[in-house]
Amino acid sequence: MEISILKENLKNGLYLASHIAGKNQNLPILNNIMIEAKDGNIKLISTNLEIGIVHTLRGKIIEEGVYTVNSKMIADYVNLLANKQINIAQKESEIKIKCENYKTKIKGQSADDFPLIPTVDRDNSFNVNIFEFRDALSKVVFAVADNESRIELTGAVFVFSNEKLTLAATDSYRLAEKNIKIKTNNTQIEDQRIIVPSKTIQELIRVLSNIQDNNEAQEKDLDITFYVSENQILFIVQSTEIVSKLIEGQYPDYKQIIPANPKSVVIVNRNELIRAVKTSSLFSKSGINDVNLDLVKEENKLIVSSTSGDTGENIVNIETDVSGENNGIIVNYNYLIDGLNHINEENVQIEIIDNNTPCVIKPCEEKDYLYIIMPIKQ
Repeated sequence: MEISILKENLKNGLYLASHIAGKNQNLPILNNIMIEAKDGNIKLISTNLEIGIVHTLRGKIIEEGVYTVNSKMIADYVNLLANKQINIAQKESEIKIKCENYKTKIKGQSADDFPLIPTVDRDNSFNVNIFEFRDALSKVVFAVADNESRIELTGAVFVFSNEKLTLAATDSYRLAEKNIKIKTNNTQIEDQRIIVPSKTIQELIRVLSNIQDNNEAQEKDLDITFYVSENQILFIVQSTEIVSKLIEGQYPDYKQIIPANPKSVVIVNRNELIRAVKTSSLFSKSGINDVNLDLVKEENKLIVSSTSGDTGENIVNIETDVSGENNGIIVNYNYLIDGLNHINEENVQIEIIDNNTPCVIKPCEEKDYLYIIMPIKQ
């Protein structure tokens, strides 16, 4: 195998493809990235057996072939080279890299033992704008459970319904839900549900974040395309493909816990609320992380407070619009700040029924996103 490629193209490709290759003592070849040059394409391929990434590079194939090399070693080395043409040639049990006056040899392994990347049926496609999809993923993945005692909660559920995709995640203490429009070539899909692992979503966000969110990119109306099979999902974004296993199991019917008909509603400046919650968090009870949100209709006030026998107390009065009746709820401040940090608008709306029912937090303008926090019961 021998190829010639620009340093910037190789560097970017290694950044996208080599991230999931790590320290695997049981199967050392998973620490490698596979370089494949054949059929007119140069591909960088990596896998951890749960996720597979294939990135196609622009470059010149001098001699076809395939070989694997330690992903961290080649990525670190290429990053240090000048932004010039790089020649990579495989000879026996090593690859030779040449760039101007730099020459190196890196030991590698045959690709014979490298795991195959699963193929996914491409009959039914889904398309969505890259930037909208990245935003939607980031607004739900933080609520995924990190405890594998309930494996289905360690991923986000994707619910397909014609030209709408609903993404949701919960760890049983809070829930985030986001709706986006999609395009599909199968108009018969109704309420198809899959569970995508959080690690896959994080990797996908990382790849999507590599695309510059600028006016030129927005004008191109860039889409990501994905395909779903029985137990795999394939995402294609420009020249990168990400294949992942799906989580087996039944996702809980979270719609049942979304409160309806709130008794009290308050609209409050998001940054002011974050500051009030953070100051009150300094006086919350250790291990409980509780802050009180009290709505006073007569004075149009939201009172954020906390009390600790060890440290003291804090009270913040925020003048705002309160509708409905006087009300209050106690919530975990970490969960509250997480939700507020994933809302991009100036004002947020908080809906409360009572201190035994989850409260709902919404952006005032963005109607397709909501965030729910379970109360801390006294």
